[in-house]
Amino acid sequence: MPVLVPGLTGTLINTTTVILGSLIGIFVGHRLSEHTQNTVLHGLGLVTLVVAISNAITTQNILIPLFAVVLGAMLGEWMQLEERLDRLGHWMERTFGQRLGEKDENRLVQAFVTASLVYCVGPLTILGAVQDGLVNNYQFLLLKAVLDGFASIAFAASLGPGVILSAITVFVFQGGLALTAMVFSGALGGITADHPAVIEMTATGGIVLLAIGLILLEIKRLRAANFLPAIFLAPVLVVLLQWLGISF
Repeated sequence: MPVLVPGLTGTLINTTTVILGSLIGIFVGHRLSEHTQNTVLHGLGLVTLVVAISNAITTQNILIPLFAVVLGAMLGEWMQLEERLDRLGHWMERTFGQRLGEKDENRLVQAFVTASLVYCVGPLTILGAVQDGLVNNYQFLLLKAVLDGFASIAFAASLGPGVILSAITVFVFQGGLALTAMVFSGALGGITADHPAVIEMTATGGIVLLAIGLILLEIKRLRAANFLPAIFLAPVLVVLLQWLGISF
């Protein structure tokens, strides 16, 4: 596969598909009735729940995701991630809202935050970015790019133009992971999809993704962003248990 920019090829492709998908959704969204937009959004919520549950049940020790989520939620609340993400969304609304034609500030913020979380929580994001950074293998991110592109069409059609701003989050977050992997390539060289740390990170990410599904289905408005530290705590707990000689 051709490499556009070493370590960042997958991220650049993913960012592009989010932008293209969002543009398509923006231009066709106004042609859909409100009922249709809501139904599409609920459909995305159902699919998100399926993906979340399928990831969550891969855990080999439920105590790891449990402690990761509890400790991660406490850390997220302390860091006020939800509030910071909301403030970022409101800043983007003031900066880009008028240009994107979105008059409802809260709708733009919801679109940005929801899409950003969906695109950046999951095994394809973490493992794909790490592999791209380590060995310039962006197969996982290429698959994710296609999925995110189609999701962007549906999100933008139902949530509005704020979805296109999530491309910034994808680029910064995935790109940051890839660059980090490049820097620590020696220590991370042995990472694979069946590594315990990746498995528990995937399972924990699935639990966090459940919160997004509940929001999309309008069942419960959870402070989903504050659970994000849990995804990074899970592999730390795995390494700690292995260091202590505890098998699972």
